[in-house]
Amino acid sequence: MEFGPRRATAVTPGADMEPDRPTWSRQIEFTLAGIGCAVGLGNVWRFPYLCYRSGGGAFLVPYLLMLVVLGIPLLYMELIVGQYTRRGPVHALATVCPLLKGVGMATVAISFIMCTYYNVVITWALYYLFSSFQAPLPWQNCNNTWNTPNCTNHATNSSLSSTASQEFFKYKMLEQTSGVDETGVVRWELLLLLFLAWILIYFCIFKGVKSTGKVVYFTALFPYVILIALLINNAQLPGALDGITFFIVPEWGKLLSVEGVPVTDLAVDGPGLVFVLYPQAFANMPVAQLWAVMFFFMLLCLGLDSEFAMVEVMVTSLMDEFYLHLIKIFKRKELFVFAVCVAACLLGIPCVMQVGIYVFQLMDHYTAIVSIMFLAVFEVIAICVNRLSDNLEEMTGKRANIFFRVCWLVIAPVLITVILIFSIIQFKPARYGDYVFPPWAQGVGWVIAMGSIIWIPLGAAHTLWVLPGSLIQKLKLSVTPRTPGGMSKMPYYERGGADAYPGIAVISSNIHLPEKPPIQTNL
Repeated sequence: MEFGPRRATAVTPGADMEPDRPTWSRQIEFTLAGIGCAVGLGNVWRFPYLCYRSGGGAFLVPYLLMLVVLGIPLLYMELIVGQYTRRGPVHALATVCPLLKGVGMATVAISFIMCTYYNVVITWALYYLFSSFQAPLPWQNCNNTWNTPNCTNHATNSSLSSTASQEFFKYKMLEQTSGVDETGVVRWELLLLLFLAWILIYFCIFKGVKSTGKVVYFTALFPYVILIALLINNAQLPGALDGITFFIVPEWGKLLSVEGVPVTDLAVDGPGLVFVLYPQAFANMPVAQLWAVMFFFMLLCLGLDSEFAMVEVMVTSLMDEFYLHLIKIFKRKELFVFAVCVAACLLGIPCVMQVGIYVFQLMDHYTAIVSIMFLAVFEVIAICVNRLSDNLEEMTGKRANIFFRVCWLVIAPVLITVILIFSIIQFKPARYGDYVFPPWAQGVGWVIAMGSIIWIPLGAAHTLWVLPGSLIQKLKLSVTPRTPGGMSKMPYYERGGADAYPGIAVISSNIHLPEKPPIQTNL
Protein backbone atom coordinates (compact mmCIF):
# COMPACT_ATOMS: atom_id res chain seq x y z
CA MET A 1 0.00 0.00 0.00
CA GLU A 2 1.07 3.55 -0.68
CA PHE A 3 0.71 6.64 1.46
CA GLY A 4 -0.57 9.96 0.18
CA PRO A 5 -3.42 11.28 -1.92
CA ARG A 6 -5.32 9.03 -4.23
CA ARG A 7 -3.83 9.21 -7.71
CA ALA A 8 -5.50 9.30 -11.09
CA THR A 9 -4.88 6.40 -13.44
CA ALA A 10 -3.56 6.81 -16.93
CA VAL A 11 -4.40 4.04 -19.37
CA THR A 12 -3.57 3.63 -23.02
CA PRO A 13 -6.34 2.78 -25.46
CA GLY A 14 -7.10 -0.92 -25.36
CA ALA A 15 -5.31 -1.44 -22.08
CA ASP A 16 -7.05 -3.31 -19.29
CA MET A 17 -9.05 -0.91 -17.21
CA GLU A 18 -7.51 -1.64 -13.82
CA PRO A 19 -8.19 0.64 -10.85
CA ASP A 20 -5.60 2.88 -9.32
CA ARG A 21 -4.10 1.46 -6.16
CA PRO A 22 -5.92 2.48 -2.94
CA THR A 23 -3.79 4.55 -0.61
CA TRP A 24 -3.79 5.25 3.11
CA SER A 25 -4.77 8.82 3.93
CA ARG A 26 -2.14 9.07 6.67
CA GLN A 27 0.87 7.08 7.75
CA ILE A 28 -0.62 6.74 11.23
CA GLU A 29 -3.55 4.78 9.75
CA PHE A 30 -1.18 2.31 8.12
CA THR A 31 0.84 2.04 11.34
CA LEU A 32 -2.26 1.37 13.45
CA ALA A 33 -3.52 -1.18 10.92
CA GLY A 34 -0.15 -2.95 11.07
CA ILE A 35 -0.18 -2.97 14.87
CA GLY A 36 -3.75 -4.24 14.91
CA CYS A 37 -2.86 -7.06 12.53
CA ALA A 38 0.29 -8.04 14.43
CA VAL A 39 -1.30 -7.95 17.89
CA GLY A 40 -4.21 -10.37 17.92
CA LEU A 41 -5.93 -12.99 20.01
CA GLY A 42 -2.82 -15.17 19.99
CA ASN A 43 -1.10 -12.60 22.18
CA VAL A 44 -3.86 -13.06 24.74
CA TRP A 45 -4.19 -16.83 24.81
CA ARG A 46 -0.88 -18.26 23.54
CA PHE A 47 1.73 -15.93 25.03
CA PRO A 48 0.66 -16.32 28.70
CA TYR A 49 0.46 -20.10 28.33
CA LEU A 50 3.94 -20.32 26.78
CA CYS A 51 5.27 -18.21 29.65
CA TYR A 52 3.66 -20.52 32.18
CA ARG A 53 4.97 -23.65 30.47
CA SER A 54 8.48 -22.36 29.75
CA GLY A 55 9.56 -20.96 33.08
CA GLY A 56 7.95 -17.55 33.43
CA GLY A 57 10.61 -14.89 32.98
CA ALA A 58 12.97 -17.46 31.44
CA PHE A 59 10.72 -17.51 28.39
CA LEU A 60 11.16 -13.77 27.84
CA VAL A 61 14.85 -14.19 27.02
CA PRO A 62 14.43 -16.36 23.87
CA TYR A 63 11.19 -14.54 23.04
CA LEU A 64 12.83 -11.11 22.92
CA LEU A 65 15.85 -12.51 21.09
CA MET A 66 13.67 -14.06 18.38
CA LEU A 67 11.64 -10.87 18.16
CA VAL A 68 14.75 -8.80 17.46
CA VAL A 69 16.62 -11.10 15.05
CA LEU A 70 13.67 -12.81 13.36
CA GLY A 71 10.28 -11.20 13.88
CA ILE A 72 11.12 -7.56 13.20
CA PRO A 73 13.48 -8.22 10.23
CA LEU A 74 10.92 -10.47 8.52
CA LEU A 75 8.16 -7.92 9.07
CA TYR A 76 10.39 -5.24 7.57
CA MET A 77 11.18 -7.53 4.64
CA GLU A 78 7.51 -8.11 3.86
CA LEU A 79 6.76 -4.39 4.09
CA ILE A 80 9.53 -3.60 1.61
CA VAL A 81 8.35 -6.22 -0.89
CA GLY A 82 4.73 -5.11 -0.59
CA GLN A 83 5.57 -1.42 -0.90
CA TYR A 84 7.86 -1.93 -3.89
CA THR A 85 5.68 -4.26 -5.93
CA ARG A 86 2.40 -2.58 -4.87
CA ARG A 87 0.59 -5.87 -5.30
CA GLY A 88 -0.96 -8.63 -3.21
CA PRO A 89 1.09 -11.65 -2.06
CA VAL A 90 0.60 -13.70 -5.23
CA HIS A 91 1.88 -11.06 -7.67
CA ALA A 92 4.49 -9.81 -5.20
CA LEU A 93 6.11 -13.24 -4.81
CA ALA A 94 5.78 -13.94 -8.54
CA THR A 95 7.69 -10.71 -9.09
CA VAL A 96 10.44 -11.48 -6.62
CA CYS A 97 10.91 -15.18 -7.49
CA PRO A 98 8.66 -16.68 -10.17
CA LEU A 99 9.69 -20.22 -9.13
CA LEU A 100 8.20 -19.70 -5.68
CA LYS A 101 5.09 -17.76 -6.68
CA GLY A 102 3.20 -20.58 -4.94
CA VAL A 103 4.30 -19.06 -1.64
CA GLY A 104 2.02 -16.10 -2.37
CA MET A 105 -0.80 -18.45 -3.31
CA ALA A 106 -0.23 -20.41 -0.09
CA THR A 107 -0.42 -17.13 1.85
CA VAL A 108 -3.83 -16.42 0.36
CA ALA A 109 -5.03 -19.95 1.10
CA ILE A 110 -3.86 -19.80 4.73
CA SER A 111 -5.44 -16.38 5.22
CA PHE A 112 -8.79 -17.56 3.88
CA ILE A 113 -8.78 -20.78 5.92
CA MET A 114 -7.86 -18.87 9.07
CA CYS A 115 -10.49 -16.17 8.56
CA THR A 116 -13.23 -18.83 8.42
CA TYR A 117 -12.54 -20.10 11.93
CA TYR A 118 -10.86 -17.04 13.47
CA ASN A 119 -14.14 -15.16 13.30
CA VAL A 120 -15.66 -17.89 15.47
CA VAL A 121 -13.53 -16.56 18.34
CA ILE A 122 -15.04 -13.14 17.72
CA THR A 123 -18.43 -14.88 17.87
CA TRP A 124 -17.58 -16.34 21.29
CA ALA A 125 -16.37 -12.93 22.46
CA LEU A 126 -19.71 -11.41 21.41
CA TYR A 127 -21.57 -14.15 23.32
CA TYR A 128 -19.59 -13.43 26.48
CA LEU A 129 -19.91 -9.67 25.93
CA PHE A 130 -23.70 -9.81 25.84
CA SER A 131 -23.73 -12.28 28.76
CA SER A 132 -21.65 -9.86 30.83
CA PHE A 133 -24.59 -7.49 31.21
CA GLN A 134 -26.19 -9.83 33.74
CA ALA A 135 -25.96 -9.62 37.51
CA PRO A 136 -24.60 -11.86 38.81
CA LEU A 137 -22.43 -13.02 35.91
CA PRO A 138 -23.76 -16.36 34.59
CA TRP A 139 -20.40 -18.03 35.25
CA GLN A 140 -20.11 -16.62 38.76
CA ASN A 141 -21.84 -19.50 40.56
CA CYS A 142 -23.20 -23.02 40.06
CA ASN A 143 -26.90 -22.18 40.55
CA ASN A 144 -27.79 -22.55 36.87
CA THR A 145 -29.68 -25.13 34.85
CA TRP A 146 -26.60 -26.16 32.86
CA ASN A 147 -24.41 -26.85 35.91
CA THR A 148 -23.53 -30.40 36.93
CA PRO A 149 -23.31 -31.88 40.47
CA ASN A 150 -19.51 -31.65 40.18
CA CYS A 151 -19.60 -27.89 39.73
CA THR A 152 -17.73 -25.76 42.25
CA ASN A 153 -17.51 -22.02 42.73
CA HIS A 154 -13.82 -22.24 43.57
CA ALA A 155 -10.86 -23.52 41.56
CA THR A 156 -9.40 -26.76 42.88
CA ASN A 157 -6.70 -29.24 41.92
CA SER A 158 -9.22 -32.06 41.59
CA SER A 159 -9.86 -33.46 38.11
CA LEU A 160 -13.29 -34.64 39.25
CA SER A 161 -14.70 -31.16 39.73
CA SER A 162 -15.18 -28.26 37.34
CA THR A 163 -15.58 -24.55 37.96
CA ALA A 164 -18.64 -22.50 37.14
CA SER A 165 -16.74 -20.73 34.34
CA GLN A 166 -15.66 -24.06 32.82
CA GLU A 167 -19.23 -25.32 32.77
CA PHE A 168 -20.59 -22.09 31.32
CA PHE A 169 -18.11 -22.36 28.43
CA LYS A 170 -18.61 -26.09 27.86
CA TYR A 171 -22.26 -26.73 28.64
CA LYS A 172 -23.98 -23.37 28.16
CA MET A 173 -22.23 -21.62 25.25
CA LEU A 174 -20.81 -24.56 23.29
CA GLU A 175 -23.15 -27.37 24.43
CA GLN A 176 -20.07 -29.43 23.61
CA THR A 177 -20.38 -33.04 22.44
CA SER A 178 -18.17 -35.89 23.66
CA GLY A 179 -15.97 -35.92 20.57
CA VAL A 180 -15.55 -35.12 16.91
CA ASP A 181 -17.53 -38.25 15.98
CA GLU A 182 -20.67 -36.73 17.51
CA THR A 183 -21.57 -33.64 15.46
CA GLY A 184 -24.67 -32.52 17.34
CA VAL A 185 -26.77 -29.65 16.01
CA VAL A 186 -26.21 -26.01 15.12
CA ARG A 187 -26.07 -23.62 18.08
CA TRP A 188 -28.50 -21.03 16.77
CA GLU A 189 -27.40 -18.32 19.18
CA LEU A 190 -23.82 -18.70 18.03
CA LEU A 191 -24.88 -18.84 14.38
CA LEU A 192 -26.68 -15.49 14.68
CA LEU A 193 -23.65 -14.00 16.42
CA LEU A 194 -21.43 -15.39 13.65
CA PHE A 195 -23.60 -13.50 11.15
CA LEU A 196 -23.25 -10.38 13.29
CA ALA A 197 -19.46 -10.78 13.42
CA TRP A 198 -19.25 -11.00 9.63
CA ILE A 199 -21.54 -7.98 9.26
CA LEU A 200 -19.13 -6.02 11.45
CA ILE A 201 -16.18 -7.20 9.36
CA TYR A 202 -17.89 -6.29 6.09
CA PHE A 203 -18.78 -2.75 7.07
CA CYS A 204 -15.25 -2.17 8.33
CA ILE A 205 -13.52 -3.25 5.11
CA PHE A 206 -16.01 -2.89 2.23
CA LYS A 207 -14.47 0.45 1.20
CA GLY A 208 -10.92 -0.87 1.51
CA VAL A 209 -8.39 1.35 3.28
CA LYS A 210 -10.88 4.24 3.24
CA SER A 211 -13.06 2.48 5.83
CA THR A 212 -10.42 0.35 7.55
CA GLY A 213 -8.15 3.36 8.05
CA LYS A 214 -10.81 5.07 10.15
CA VAL A 215 -11.83 2.00 12.15
CA VAL A 216 -8.29 1.16 13.32
CA TYR A 217 -8.03 4.44 15.23
CA PHE A 218 -10.32 2.80 17.77
CA THR A 219 -9.83 -0.96 17.38
CA ALA A 220 -6.01 -0.77 17.50
CA LEU A 221 -5.77 1.63 20.46
CA PHE A 222 -8.68 0.64 22.71
CA PRO A 223 -7.18 -2.74 23.77
CA TYR A 224 -4.18 -0.95 25.26
CA VAL A 225 -6.44 1.30 27.31
CA ILE A 226 -8.12 -1.78 28.78
CA LEU A 227 -4.82 -3.58 29.37
CA ILE A 228 -3.40 -0.56 31.22
CA ALA A 229 -6.57 -0.34 33.32
CA LEU A 230 -6.34 -4.05 34.15
CA LEU A 231 -2.66 -3.68 35.02
CA ILE A 232 -3.35 -0.82 37.43
CA ASN A 233 -6.26 -2.65 39.05
CA ASN A 234 -4.60 -6.06 39.31
CA ALA A 235 -1.33 -4.63 40.63
CA GLN A 236 -3.27 -3.74 43.79
CA LEU A 237 -4.61 -7.27 44.37
CA PRO A 238 -3.12 -9.77 46.85
CA GLY A 239 -0.37 -11.84 45.24
CA ALA A 240 0.34 -9.27 42.52
CA LEU A 241 4.03 -9.05 43.48
CA ASP A 242 4.31 -12.84 43.13
CA GLY A 243 2.83 -12.60 39.65
CA ILE A 244 5.22 -9.86 38.55
CA THR A 245 8.14 -11.84 39.96
CA PHE A 246 6.96 -14.94 38.10
CA PHE A 247 7.09 -13.15 34.75
CA ILE A 248 10.38 -11.33 35.37
CA VAL A 249 12.58 -13.74 37.35
CA PRO A 250 13.65 -16.72 35.21
CA GLU A 251 12.60 -19.30 37.81
CA TRP A 252 9.44 -21.22 38.54
CA GLY A 253 7.55 -19.10 41.02
CA LYS A 254 4.22 -19.61 42.70
CA LEU A 255 1.80 -17.13 41.31
CA LEU A 256 -1.30 -17.33 43.50
CA SER A 257 -4.63 -16.51 41.99
CA VAL A 258 -7.46 -15.07 44.02
CA GLU A 259 -8.47 -18.66 44.71
CA GLY A 260 -5.05 -19.70 45.96
CA VAL A 261 -4.21 -22.18 43.20
CA PRO A 262 -0.67 -22.14 41.69
CA VAL A 263 -0.53 -20.87 38.14
CA THR A 264 1.13 -24.12 37.04
CA ASP A 265 -2.12 -25.92 37.86
CA LEU A 266 -4.22 -23.37 36.00
CA ALA A 267 -2.15 -22.88 32.84
CA VAL A 268 -4.10 -23.84 29.75
CA ASP A 269 -3.78 -22.90 26.10
CA GLY A 270 -6.23 -21.48 23.61
CA PRO A 271 -9.89 -20.78 24.31
CA GLY A 272 -9.64 -22.29 27.80
CA LEU A 273 -7.46 -19.42 28.97
CA VAL A 274 -9.55 -16.62 27.46
CA PHE A 275 -13.04 -18.00 28.08
CA VAL A 276 -12.51 -19.95 31.32
CA LEU A 277 -9.71 -18.56 33.48
CA TYR A 278 -10.10 -14.86 32.68
CA PRO A 279 -13.88 -14.85 33.27
CA GLN A 280 -13.28 -16.77 36.49
CA ALA A 281 -10.88 -14.05 37.62
CA PHE A 282 -13.32 -11.25 36.73
CA ALA A 283 -16.06 -12.97 38.72
CA ASN A 284 -14.00 -12.42 41.87
CA MET A 285 -13.18 -8.77 41.17
CA PRO A 286 -15.14 -5.74 42.36
CA VAL A 287 -17.63 -4.48 39.77
CA ALA A 288 -17.27 -7.78 37.90
CA GLN A 289 -19.71 -6.85 35.13
CA LEU A 290 -17.75 -3.73 34.17
CA TRP A 291 -14.42 -5.56 33.90
CA ALA A 292 -16.00 -8.42 31.96
CA VAL A 293 -17.65 -6.06 29.46
CA MET A 294 -14.42 -4.15 28.88
CA PHE A 295 -12.33 -7.30 28.55
CA PHE A 296 -14.55 -9.02 26.01
CA PHE A 297 -14.97 -5.79 24.06
CA MET A 298 -11.17 -5.65 23.98
CA LEU A 299 -11.13 -9.20 22.58
CA LEU A 300 -13.61 -8.09 19.93
CA CYS A 301 -11.30 -5.24 18.87
CA LEU A 302 -8.23 -7.51 18.80
CA GLY A 303 -10.05 -10.06 16.69
CA LEU A 304 -11.48 -7.53 14.24
CA ASP A 305 -8.06 -6.02 13.49
CA SER A 306 -6.55 -9.38 12.60
CA GLU A 307 -9.62 -10.44 10.65
CA PHE A 308 -9.44 -7.26 8.54
CA ALA A 309 -6.02 -8.27 7.25
CA MET A 310 -6.92 -11.90 6.52
CA VAL A 311 -10.01 -11.01 4.50
CA GLU A 312 -8.20 -8.20 2.67
CA VAL A 313 -5.46 -10.63 1.58
CA MET A 314 -8.07 -12.73 -0.19
CA VAL A 315 -9.88 -9.75 -1.71
CA THR A 316 -6.73 -7.97 -2.90
CA SER A 317 -5.20 -11.09 -4.45
CA LEU A 318 -8.32 -11.97 -6.41
CA MET A 319 -8.81 -8.37 -7.54
CA ASP A 320 -5.18 -8.23 -8.70
CA GLU A 321 -5.59 -11.36 -10.80
CA PHE A 322 -9.19 -11.26 -12.04
CA TYR A 323 -10.24 -7.63 -11.80
CA LEU A 324 -12.06 -7.36 -15.15
CA HIS A 325 -13.90 -10.66 -14.71
CA LEU A 326 -14.93 -9.89 -11.12
CA ILE A 327 -16.15 -6.37 -11.95
CA LYS A 328 -18.10 -7.78 -14.89
CA ILE A 329 -19.84 -10.25 -12.58
CA PHE A 330 -20.25 -8.19 -9.39
CA LYS A 331 -20.32 -4.67 -10.95
CA ARG A 332 -18.83 -3.13 -7.77
CA LYS A 333 -15.94 -4.13 -5.54
CA GLU A 334 -18.18 -3.77 -2.48
CA LEU A 335 -20.40 -6.60 -3.77
CA PHE A 336 -17.38 -8.82 -4.35
CA VAL A 337 -16.17 -8.18 -0.78
CA PHE A 338 -19.67 -9.12 0.38
CA ALA A 339 -19.47 -12.41 -1.58
CA VAL A 340 -16.11 -13.26 0.04
CA CYS A 341 -17.53 -12.57 3.50
CA VAL A 342 -20.59 -14.72 2.80
CA ALA A 343 -18.44 -17.62 1.58
CA ALA A 344 -16.18 -17.46 4.63
CA CYS A 345 -19.20 -17.22 6.93
CA LEU A 346 -20.79 -20.35 5.44
CA LEU A 347 -17.53 -22.28 5.81
CA GLY A 348 -17.42 -21.27 9.47
CA ILE A 349 -20.82 -22.78 10.31
CA PRO A 350 -19.35 -26.18 11.41
CA CYS A 351 -17.50 -24.27 14.14
CA VAL A 352 -20.77 -23.07 15.68
CA MET A 353 -22.27 -26.55 15.88
CA GLN A 354 -22.05 -28.55 19.09
CA VAL A 355 -18.97 -30.25 17.65
CA GLY A 356 -17.55 -26.83 16.81
CA ILE A 357 -14.79 -26.65 19.42
CA TYR A 358 -13.20 -29.79 17.98
CA VAL A 359 -13.44 -28.46 14.42
CA PHE A 360 -11.92 -25.18 15.59
CA GLN A 361 -9.03 -26.88 17.40
CA LEU A 362 -8.30 -29.14 14.42
CA MET A 363 -8.22 -26.24 11.95
CA ASP A 364 -6.16 -24.05 14.25
CA HIS A 365 -3.56 -26.76 14.90
CA TYR A 366 -2.96 -27.69 11.28
CA THR A 367 -3.20 -24.15 9.88
CA ALA A 368 -1.72 -21.77 12.46
CA ILE A 369 0.98 -24.19 13.65
CA VAL A 370 1.85 -26.58 10.80
CA SER A 371 1.27 -24.65 7.56
CA ILE A 372 2.74 -21.31 8.61
CA MET A 373 6.15 -22.82 9.42
CA PHE A 374 6.51 -24.24 5.89
CA LEU A 375 5.33 -20.95 4.44
CA ALA A 376 7.90 -18.93 6.42
CA VAL A 377 10.81 -21.08 5.20
CA PHE A 378 9.95 -20.74 1.51
CA GLU A 379 9.15 -17.04 1.82
CA VAL A 380 12.64 -16.29 3.14
CA ILE A 381 14.16 -18.41 0.36
CA ALA A 382 12.10 -16.60 -2.28
CA ILE A 383 13.23 -13.08 -1.43
CA CYS A 384 16.74 -12.15 -2.57
CA VAL A 385 18.24 -9.88 0.09
CA ASN A 386 20.76 -8.11 -2.13
CA ARG A 387 18.03 -6.88 -4.46
CA LEU A 388 15.84 -6.14 -1.45
CA SER A 389 18.37 -3.58 -0.21
CA ASP A 390 18.61 -2.11 -3.71
CA ASN A 391 14.84 -1.77 -3.91
CA LEU A 392 14.75 -0.13 -0.48
CA GLU A 393 17.38 2.36 -1.65
CA GLU A 394 15.32 3.10 -4.78
CA MET A 395 12.28 3.90 -2.66
CA THR A 396 13.88 5.75 0.24
CA GLY A 397 17.37 6.70 -0.91
CA LYS A 398 18.96 4.54 1.79
CA ARG A 399 20.00 0.89 1.84
CA ALA A 400 19.14 -1.41 4.71
CA ASN A 401 21.75 -1.32 7.47
CA ILE A 402 24.13 -4.20 8.12
CA PHE A 403 21.96 -5.63 10.92
CA PHE A 404 18.95 -6.22 8.68
CA ARG A 405 21.08 -7.54 5.83
CA VAL A 406 22.74 -10.10 8.12
CA CYS A 407 19.36 -11.11 9.56
CA TRP A 408 17.83 -11.54 6.08
CA LEU A 409 20.81 -13.34 4.58
CA VAL A 410 21.99 -15.59 7.44
CA ILE A 411 20.12 -15.52 10.73
CA ALA A 412 16.50 -15.71 9.52
CA PRO A 413 16.99 -18.62 7.06
CA VAL A 414 19.01 -20.61 9.60
CA LEU A 415 16.66 -20.01 12.53
CA ILE A 416 13.49 -20.72 10.57
CA THR A 417 14.97 -23.92 9.13
CA VAL A 418 16.04 -25.09 12.60
CA ILE A 419 12.60 -24.28 14.03
CA LEU A 420 10.91 -26.17 11.18
CA ILE A 421 13.13 -29.22 11.70
CA PHE A 422 12.48 -29.31 15.44
CA SER A 423 8.76 -28.73 14.84
CA ILE A 424 8.71 -31.81 12.61
CA ILE A 425 10.74 -33.90 15.07
CA GLN A 426 8.64 -32.88 18.06
CA PHE A 427 5.32 -32.81 16.21
CA LYS A 428 2.33 -33.99 18.22
CA PRO A 429 -1.11 -34.76 16.79
CA ALA A 430 -3.89 -32.31 17.52
CA ARG A 431 -5.75 -32.69 20.80
CA TYR A 432 -8.22 -30.73 22.85
CA GLY A 433 -7.52 -31.01 26.55
CA ASP A 434 -7.37 -34.75 27.29
CA TYR A 435 -9.25 -35.61 24.10
CA VAL A 436 -7.04 -37.00 21.32
CA PHE A 437 -8.49 -36.76 17.82
CA PRO A 438 -9.03 -40.10 16.05
CA PRO A 439 -6.83 -40.99 13.06
CA TRP A 440 -9.45 -40.02 10.47
CA ALA A 441 -9.75 -36.55 12.03
CA GLN A 442 -5.95 -36.18 12.00
CA GLY A 443 -6.12 -37.07 8.31
CA VAL A 444 -8.66 -34.31 7.75
CA GLY A 445 -6.30 -31.96 9.55
CA TRP A 446 -3.47 -32.81 7.16
CA VAL A 447 -5.81 -32.23 4.21
CA ILE A 448 -6.50 -28.75 5.65
CA ALA A 449 -2.76 -28.16 5.99
CA MET A 450 -2.07 -29.35 2.46
CA GLY A 451 -4.81 -27.05 1.18
CA SER A 452 -2.27 -24.24 1.60
CA ILE A 453 1.13 -25.98 1.39
CA ILE A 454 0.34 -27.74 -1.90
CA TRP A 455 0.34 -24.43 -3.77
CA ILE A 456 4.11 -24.07 -3.31
CA PRO A 457 5.11 -27.11 -5.44
CA LEU A 458 2.19 -26.53 -7.82
CA GLY A 459 3.28 -22.95 -8.42
CA ALA A 460 6.88 -24.06 -9.05
CA ALA A 461 5.76 -26.77 -11.49
CA HIS A 462 3.55 -24.32 -13.38
CA THR A 463 6.35 -21.78 -13.68
CA LEU A 464 8.77 -24.36 -15.08
CA TRP A 465 6.09 -25.65 -17.45
CA VAL A 466 5.27 -22.30 -19.05
CA LEU A 467 8.81 -20.90 -19.31
CA PRO A 468 10.64 -21.42 -22.64
CA GLY A 469 14.01 -23.11 -23.20
CA SER A 470 15.86 -26.06 -21.73
CA LEU A 471 15.55 -27.14 -18.09
CA ILE A 472 18.64 -25.13 -17.13
CA GLN A 473 17.29 -22.07 -18.92
CA LYS A 474 13.90 -22.54 -17.24
CA LEU A 475 15.53 -22.74 -13.81
CA LYS A 476 17.60 -19.63 -14.47
CA LEU A 477 14.57 -17.65 -15.63
CA SER A 478 12.44 -18.93 -12.75
CA VAL A 479 14.71 -17.39 -10.11
CA THR A 480 15.19 -14.10 -11.96
CA PRO A 481 13.11 -11.30 -10.40
CA ARG A 482 10.81 -9.58 -12.83
CA THR A 483 7.64 -7.49 -12.92
CA PRO A 484 4.63 -8.87 -14.82
CA GLY A 485 2.73 -6.77 -17.33
CA GLY A 486 5.64 -5.31 -19.26
CA MET A 487 6.85 -3.16 -16.39
CA SER A 488 10.12 -4.98 -15.68
CA LYS A 489 12.27 -1.97 -16.58
CA MET A 490 9.98 0.69 -15.20
CA PRO A 491 11.43 2.65 -12.27
CA TYR A 492 9.59 2.67 -8.99
CA TYR A 493 8.47 6.30 -9.33
CA GLU A 494 6.84 5.52 -12.71
CA ARG A 495 4.86 2.69 -11.11
CA GLY A 496 3.19 5.09 -8.69
CA GLY A 497 5.79 4.85 -5.94
CA ALA A 498 6.53 7.34 -3.20
CA ASP A 499 8.55 9.59 -5.51
CA ALA A 500 6.01 9.49 -8.32
CA TYR A 501 4.63 12.59 -9.88
CA PRO A 502 1.64 13.34 -7.65
CA GLY A 503 -1.10 13.35 -10.24
CA ILE A 504 -0.59 10.09 -12.08
CA ALA A 505 0.18 6.41 -11.64
CA VAL A 506 1.25 4.85 -14.92
CA ILE A 507 -0.30 1.55 -15.99
CA SER A 508 1.16 1.34 -19.47
CA SER A 509 4.82 1.76 -20.32
CA ASN A 510 3.80 3.48 -23.55
CA ILE A 511 2.98 6.67 -21.66
CA HIS A 512 5.96 9.01 -21.46
CA LEU A 513 6.58 11.17 -18.43
CA PRO A 514 8.85 14.23 -18.31
CA GLU A 515 12.54 13.53 -18.18
CA LYS A 516 13.90 12.26 -14.88
CA PRO A 517 17.30 10.70 -14.15
CA PRO A 518 17.05 6.93 -14.67
CA ILE A 519 17.09 4.68 -11.64
CA GLN A 520 18.29 1.09 -11.86
CA THR A 521 15.42 -1.24 -11.07
CA ASN A 522 16.28 -4.77 -10.05
CA LEU A 523 12.80 -6.24 -9.97
